[in-house]
Amino acid sequence: MDPMTPLFPTADAALVLQGPAGGLQAQVEFPEPGVAACPVVAVVCHPLPTGGGTMDNKVVTMVARSLRELGITTVRFNFRGTGQSQGGFDHGDGETADLAAVVAWVHAQRPGDALWLAGFSFGSYVSLRMNAALAPTALISIAPPVGRWDFAHVPVPAMPWLVVQGDEDELVDANAVQAWVEASGAPDATLQRLPGTSHFFHGKLLELRTRVQDWARPRLPA
Repeated sequence: MDPMTPLFPTADAALVLQGPAGGLQAQVEFPEPGVAACPVVAVVCHPLPTGGGTMDNKVVTMVARSLRELGITTVRFNFRGTGQSQGGFDHGDGETADLAAVVAWVHAQRPGDALWLAGFSFGSYVSLRMNAALAPTALISIAPPVGRWDFAHVPVPAMPWLVVQGDEDELVDANAVQAWVEASGAPDATLQRLPGTSHFFHGKLLELRTRVQDWARPRLPA
């Protein structure tokens, strides 16, 4: 192993991982106190960097917290050119390589754990693009930006897949998301539409948490 590669921590920690464009700022967080740990690591991807999206976005942190409350260890990271991550924005292409690098580190460090992928907005686009190559055992897409990015060549998710979409999303057409999910032919897709909900889930974060947990709980490893 590269001597510069950090080991997986034993407690919550900020790390710098090696990505294809340089260092990637990351945060590893363990299950909430008193919650039995599951052999799952979830990597959570953030929204559009050019729109201010980072790994500290409130939707990203809520999804991660929701999973930790179920016993899952989470990894959030900043794409290239975001926060303290090196490199520059690459319109979704380099960002897929960033995600692949983070997942490769997780697999190397925690080879016995299942991989889950989650993403919000642009982060869901990146994780969806990589779902076949990275083969997570579960996939969570929050407000996937259908119509704003090219979803024509996104591989159909073969794993259990949750999509959560606000009905009053001002950036993404909720009906377009539903039509895309229904036309995808994904064998195990669940679409949850949240009424009265904007793109950034203002006032709806606790409902988002409930939807994610209700879907994830029965899919945890025995």
